[in-house]
Amino acid sequence: MTTILIVDDDPVQRRLVEGMVRRFGYEPLIASSGEEALTRMTGGQPPVDLVLLDLVMPDLDGMGVLSAMREKGIALPVIVQTAHGSIETVVSAMRAGAADFVVKPVGAERLQVSIANALRTDALEDEIRRMKRRVEGALSIRDIATRSEAMRRALHLAERAARSGIPVLIEGESGVGKEVLARAIQGSGERKGKPFVTVNCGAIPENLVESTLFGHEKGAFTGATEKHAGKFVEASGGTLFLDEIGELPLDAQVKLLRAIQEGEVDPVGGRRPVKVDIRLISATNRSLLDLVKQGRFREDLYYRLNVFPMTLPPLRARREDIPELALGFLARFAAEEGKRVRAIAPEAMALITRYDWPGNVRQLENAIFRAVVLADGPELTVAEFPQIASQVDGYAVDIPPAPVGPAPAPAPAREIVHVEVRDPGSLRLLDDIGDVRPLADIEADAIRFALSHYRSHMSEVSRKLGIGRSTLYRKLKELGLAEAADGDADGTIE
Repeated sequence: MTTILIVDDDPVQRRLVEGMVRRFGYEPLIASSGEEALTRMTGGQPPVDLVLLDLVMPDLDGMGVLSAMREKGIALPVIVQTAHGSIETVVSAMRAGAADFVVKPVGAERLQVSIANALRTDALEDEIRRMKRRVEGALSIRDIATRSEAMRRALHLAERAARSGIPVLIEGESGVGKEVLARAIQGSGERKGKPFVTVNCGAIPENLVESTLFGHEKGAFTGATEKHAGKFVEASGGTLFLDEIGELPLDAQVKLLRAIQEGEVDPVGGRRPVKVDIRLISATNRSLLDLVKQGRFREDLYYRLNVFPMTLPPLRARREDIPELALGFLARFAAEEGKRVRAIAPEAMALITRYDWPGNVRQLENAIFRAVVLADGPELTVAEFPQIASQVDGYAVDIPPAPVGPAPAPAPAREIVHVEVRDPGSLRLLDDIGDVRPLADIEADAIRFALSHYRSHMSEVSRKLGIGRSTLYRKLKELGLAEAADGDADGTIE
């Protein structure tokens, strides 16, 4: 829950504002002096998200608190309040870093709007800073904010790993943010700002794994019309992130092991090896140890990659982070869509905090995006999360009734249309005139259904259809679905 620190030496005013803040759905914290407020901001628990600051106080006043915050590098949104609202006071407070200004006694509606605007602006600025650092290769572990103890432990391990070039293996469910953590590890170490190359091992056709990773010379095989450096060479000097490493074919695992051990790669068709200098970070949403026991992953490669393992907790295990993540996504999508959505209603925030999020952070991000597009008012409500509400006890999903109007005139008998209601998971075997459909058409429908059912996760589609990945890619090309392969969703991270 969003925490607001109320700083005022007047106990009556503190109680009034505390009651309003609680009614708005936030968690209030109280400080009766400027010194106590600074102590709360720097070392108190829970962390403070916004400060409501009285300007006129004995000893350290509001302007002194703003000055001390700037000196200590405390970047929190501050709304100042005073009974003396002169123009000079407003200008001075804004120049000192205040986000907004209210005059005592402030009305509930005015204060609620001011808090929502300040939180939204702060969330948007944080999101922009993170996106900019990510593009520059300077995203650091400090940019990953969390209130979860499990996540703090993972970030503490990441900070230690960032200080060296040790190989890191990040384990966790799909969508928990493994690539984000990998980028933060690079941005916190000596290779900050250097190349960060991502390879989705499950999305590479088996016959192209070697040339994709290690490169090839012109004419090395049919279709090699020009020289290709390969991902290892592209990442030289920086970091190579091997996502879904468990999907790598066994024959490619042998060559990967040699490349890691020797620090050099052998391009396909090349005459001599090429030296590379990379920081290797791998990720998987499956247990590599189980794959080793099943004979699907090399044991020697496993021990080479599993030097510094860490596990990212699923979102359901760090519910404390959901409000901050949701507000960050809301600020970004509202800006992108040009919508004036400023906040998430307390009931909606309680709903998304209770939901288990099987798709983790990626699913939350997509849910907020959809809600922003649906929203008509200044805040997101439960009505914008119908799929989530239908899966959480205690929330009713209201379906608006069909509009009342005159009954439609009956259609003439010759225009009666028979609608076949079929199971969406079944395939049609007969055509419109009752003949058996060609086998090629049935196969094409089966492939299209599998793509939709497994959300274009190619490794899962090929495994469930019982065909090799290279065969699947060939059939997709024949069906004109090559763009589905190009947009393969296996293991993507947000």
